Amino acid sequence: MRKLFSILLLAAALTLQAKDYTLSSPDGLLTVTIHADNDRLTWEMHHGDTQVLAPSEIGLNGHFSYYKLKRKPTPHSILLGKGTTQVEFRVDNDAAAYRIHLGGKGSWVVTSEQAEFNFAADYPAFIPYVNDNRGGERYCFSFESYYDEQPLSKMFADSLAINPLAVRLPEGKLAVIADMGATDYPGMFLVKNGGYGLKAAFAPYPIDEQIGGYARLNLVPTSRAPYIARNVKGALPWRIVMVTTKDTQLLTARLPQRFGPQCQIADTSWIRPGKVAWDWWNATMLTGVPFRAGMNTDTYRYYIDFAAKHHLEYIIIDEGWSTDESLRSALNPEIDLLSLLPYAEKKGVGIILWSSWRNCIKNTEDDFKYYASLGVKGFKVDFFDRDDQVVMQSAWKIADCAARNHLLLDLHGYRPTGIQVAWPNIVNFEGVKGLENSKWEPRVGDGPLHDQPRYDVTIPYLRQLVGPLDYTPGAMQNATRAQFFGNNDHPMSQGTRAHQVAMYTLFDAPLQMLADSPSKYMREQPTADYISQIPTVWDETLALDGQLGEYVVMARRRGSTWYLAAMTNWTPRTLTIPLGMLAAGKHEATIFADGVNADRDATDYTLTSREVQNGDVLTVTLAPGGGWSAVVR
Repeated sequence: MRKLFSILLLAAALTLQAKDYTLSSPDGLLTVTIHADNDRLTWEMHHGDTQVLAPSEIGLNGHFSYYKLKRKPTPHSILLGKGTTQVEFRVDNDAAAYRIHLGGKGSWVVTSEQAEFNFAADYPAFIPYVNDNRGGERYCFSFESYYDEQPLSKMFADSLAINPLAVRLPEGKLAVIADMGATDYPGMFLVKNGGYGLKAAFAPYPIDEQIGGYARLNLVPTSRAPYIARNVKGALPWRIVMVTTKDTQLLTARLPQRFGPQCQIADTSWIRPGKVAWDWWNATMLTGVPFRAGMNTDTYRYYIDFAAKHHLEYIIIDEGWSTDESLRSALNPEIDLLSLLPYAEKKGVGIILWSSWRNCIKNTEDDFKYYASLGVKGFKVDFFDRDDQVVMQSAWKIADCAARNHLLLDLHGYRPTGIQVAWPNIVNFEGVKGLENSKWEPRVGDGPLHDQPRYDVTIPYLRQLVGPLDYTPGAMQNATRAQFFGNNDHPMSQGTRAHQVAMYTLFDAPLQMLADSPSKYMREQPTADYISQIPTVWDETLALDGQLGEYVVMARRRGSTWYLAAMTNWTPRTLTIPLGMLAAGKHEATIFADGVNADRDATDYTLTSREVQNGDVLTVTLAPGGGWSAVVR
């Protein structure tokens, strides 16, 4: 009682004056100052002598209220309160964050939330703008964005951006804005705010919807409410600003595990990550087979046989096995699931089925229970393409139902904000400009419109910061910049074969695809065998070297085996990789590298073995758009 009484006295003493509070990270480098004025609440941030954020406003429902000390602060966190609302601040060595808590006996309607991120100067930024809206609706989007690299002052004032969004500070530092923990609340977009600032924007609550968007697979809102969320209780999502002195710190930051919700599954032993033979990217293009390849039983038996031979855990049967309106009626008569499922089970291969989100939500409980009883191992749920409150609540319900039926989920058209921590049966997300985009990538002048290799060495730092990504690597037809062109039925990748192989180590994907045709993999058997041995989950990850948008080098351990990889943009480079992570003794390294002619023929590679030990340093030469990887046992 004495402790409580002293805090109450302190709170009472503060009611008549503004108050500043300063928090520091454990290492003392990152400091946050909170200004609780009479009519506004702001925060600002410094890292050493660098001002990260100028004063930036925090508010709810249009009000910037004076908040009083609610609980005795620690050096690294504080809770301020006003009435039944509270604001919690937290400062780690590499990130500062806050979230608003809504209390009281009832629930809240949130008309707006104010979250500003104002910078002190016109810094360069990596901005993932919203584009390709579904049905022309502003907030209906697949969350797949390339990065526009431009100063903050040049940010398009009429455009939404998604997060994470990076701002380059002085002295090589980075500030990265993200949200985490949006489960019963809309995700956070970012828009320009004044000269050098950004502020949050949120999709309003949908009132009416209609079928539309891409191939009429979406539910597109036609009207929205004058509020962003209703029936809200408890904590709102975290608003996070990461600050790094080296770009490589982003590669191991693990934001979802630090700021995400609590796990909701008591027993996770049934969740089985793995690799997947995937049909859609290669257009089920098989050769040398005695049947007509396509969406039919013979084709999927072949995919199952391929998966079994290469020790892949799953195949996916993508769009076309069901109708767009039902997962149970008028199924494709050319695909006999009732025979494929036991055949796959006998071979030790699981089957995952595709569904659109709007089809999935019609009869989730019965459909999931039925297919789980048949032996289906999971669903790839596609075309969410929204993150308003309705969709975020829906994803939670789908994950819950899937978990009760021991089904894995791969969510597409959805940006992760930590839901995978609550429901670890969500083993992957898209929300990335992955390999599928090469199928329709146009040429402009002497090369492709978009610089895919630069994007490939940007997403490990930014998109991967908030969760795994279903990039779907594994192209066997690889092209230099001059040789690349889009081709739907015979697609290729920008960059080298070794660039594609390196993705299996560098990209976080507990459910990882082999996107190309089984026929092509079997013609390229050494590559297929190399990819097949790489795990999809890890015991340890080290960030060895890299720079955002330029190159990346990582090492991951599974058991006693180390998997190393490097990837570059179109700039060739030579790197050195020290092997200090290895245990004492001699080890064998199997190395997949760019061939000496990979700059002219991107399929050129070398596959070699050599003896290595702790203390050795490997010299790695990367071709333009190149890659390198090693398995060290």
